[in-house]
Amino acid sequence: MTTITHPGPRVVSSRTAPARTAWERVCHVDDLEPSWGEAVLIRMRQIAVFLLSPREVYAVSHADPAADGAPVMARGIVGSRGDRPTVASPLHKEVYDLGTGECFSDPALLLRTFRTRIVGGFIEIELDD
Repeated sequence: MTTITHPGPRVVSSRTAPARTAWERVCHVDDLEPSWGEAVLIRMRQIAVFLLSPREVYAVSHADPAADGAPVMARGIVGSRGDRPTVASPLHKEVYDLGTGECFSDPALLLRTFRTRIVGGFIEIELDD
């Protein structure tokens, strides 16, 4: 069994208890096309999943932060800035880091990211309860 985990940002305040999380199986790695996004619905959350290689998967919110939450990020253009994988919004072309959610063109924008892993050929995404 192979497990590959891509970390997303995690901030825990010292005043609050950490959120409980659970891994949700999304699909088989072979179900995705490399460098293309797919939208998935998990626990009433729309998430965009990007397969960059058979061992590299990223998950971000499907809602575009610059377009009032329009559900379009899975249709974004996958690329990179140096060694950082990116996705450009299909509506306004803001470019986001797939690992951190940071927006390169507007620091006020942030795309929610989710940790991913591959277990036994299946992609899993970590969600908080």
